[in-house]
Amino acid sequence: MIVTWLKFIHVGTIAFWAAGLIALPFLYLQRRGLEDEALHRLHAFARFLYVSIVSPAAFIAIGTGTALIFLMGTYENWFSAKLLGVAVLTGIHIFSGLMILKLFEPGRAYPLWRLIGVVTLTVAVVTIILALVLGKPRLEWPALFANLFVPGRLGEIAGPFIPWMK
Repeated sequence: MIVTWLKFIHVGTIAFWAAGLIALPFLYLQRRGLEDEALHRLHAFARFLYVSIVSPAAFIAIGTGTALIFLMGTYENWFSAKLLGVAVLTGIHIFSGLMILKLFEPGRAYPLWRLIGVVTLTVAVVTIILALVLGKPRLEWPALFANLFVPGRLGEIAGPFIPWMK
């Protein structure tokens, strides 16, 4: 029963996280030409959305996903690919937060080409993650990377560099 609830929370928070990452660039585009009170309101709303909704959703999605890893013991190649997608989504999240810090300085604007690029990348990553999770395709890593995705391999690689693992 706990796995079902964790999955429910995980999927719901992923929906909020992805929707927020798609919506934020459209808010950024509205920055052009705004001054004074209108600029302050847009900045406050963008920060509220990022800090109060999108970031907690990301945190809960990643936390519940991590719990599900341990509860379900998923160690398939598609799952490793999904985690790579989540890492890219996390990078988009971080850069979106940095954009809020810089965009609302005087004289800044958010170009349309950036909106198209960021939204396209975000939608593509979310689509790939969904395809991997729902399809669970049988993937084979290239020989160069195959050894890295064996469970426990990171401990073997990092062991000599971590004093308490020796």
